[in-house]
Amino acid sequence: MVALLEEPRTKTQRPRTLRPIKFELPPALEAHEPPEARGLERDEVRLLVSSRHDNRVVHKTFRALSDFLSPGDLLVVNDSATIPAALPATREDGSQFALHLSSRRDDGAWIVEPRTTEVRPGERVALPGGAWAEFDRRYKNSRRLWVATLELGTEGGGVGGAYGYLARHGDPIRYPYVPDEWPLPLYQTVYARYPGSAEMPSAGRPFSWRVIWDLERRGIGWATLTLHAGVASLEAHEAPYEEWYELPMETAAAVNATRAAGGRVVAVGTTVVRALESAADEAGVVAPANGWTDLVITPERGVRVVDSLLTGFHEPSASHLAMLEALASREHLERGYQAAIENGYLWHEFGDVHLLI
Repeated sequence: MVALLEEPRTKTQRPRTLRPIKFELPPALEAHEPPEARGLERDEVRLLVSSRHDNRVVHKTFRALSDFLSPGDLLVVNDSATIPAALPATREDGSQFALHLSSRRDDGAWIVEPRTTEVRPGERVALPGGAWAEFDRRYKNSRRLWVATLELGTEGGGVGGAYGYLARHGDPIRYPYVPDEWPLPLYQTVYARYPGSAEMPSAGRPFSWRVIWDLERRGIGWATLTLHAGVASLEAHEAPYEEWYELPMETAAAVNATRAAGGRVVAVGTTVVRALESAADEAGVVAPANGWTDLVITPERGVRVVDSLLTGFHEPSASHLAMLEALASREHLERGYQAAIENGYLWHEFGDVHLLI
C-alpha cells in the first residue's frame, strides 16, 4: 500500500477556536513507558467508559470492553503499521537534532518535522548511511512542517526502499515524556498490517487477540481501514493536515449494514473517525474510498457515521478535542476528564483509554 501525497480531494473545514478544557496534566499522569514495562499486559490498561446520555462514568480495565458493547455493534480499527520515522540529522557545524518524517509526496519529496530547532530554506543536513535531507520550504501554513528532499541512496529508492532505509537507520518517534528507547514492536497494534504511520494509531494498542476473540464470541463485528497517521506533535492548536487513507469495500458494506440494522459504529481512534467521515455522504452512507483527506471534524460539522469512540486522553490544546466535541458535549468531556485525573488515568500513547458511548 503506497502513500504518495497529492492535492487533497476533500474540502477543508478549519476548526473553530476551542475553549480549552481547563486542567493541568500532572507529570505523574504521563505514561513514561509501555504498560509491559509496568508489569501489565497490553489489554490490562485502564478503561474509562462515559455515557453521553446520562454522563455516567465507569472505571474498568480494557479486557472488559465487550461488556459495554452489544451484539450487532461494529468496531472499526486502523490497521496502519508504525514506521521508525525518527532520524538523527547532523548540520554542517556538527550539531544534531531529530528529524521526524511524516508523509511522502507523489513527487518524491517528504513532509518532515525538524524537532526543537529552526531550519532555513536550502539548508542541507546529513542523515545516517551517507543520506541527506534538504529543506525546500515550509509546508503550507504550518509552523513546524517542511517540504524536504531526501536522498537516501540506492538502499532508499522508492517508498518500499525508504521504509527499508528507515528500518535500518530510524527509530520510533518519541517525546520527552518517554525517556527510554523502546523497540518498534511496542509501538504497533496487534492487527497492524500496512506500514506508513509516522506515529502509532494508539487507541488500538490495548487490543489483544484475547479481547478480539471475546468480541467475536459476543457477536460484535470487526472491520478495518487504513489511515497513515502523521506526526502528532502538531496538535497544539494546529489543524490536522492531509493524511492518506483507504476504506475497502468490505468495510464500507459492514458499516452501512450495521447502521441499517440499528447497531452502533464504534471508531477505534480519531484516525478512524476521520477516514469514515471522509468517505461518507451527507446521509452517512459510506462508500469505498482511497486518497488524501484534509477533513477537519468540528462540533459545527458533527459526525454522520460514527456513534461511539474509543480514544486516548488528549491535552487541552489538542485539535482532537474538536472532534470529540462533535460526538459529546463540552460538559460531558469536562466531567470525563476530571474523573480521569482524579482516578489517576495515564495519558499519551502508552497510557489508558476512554470509551465514549
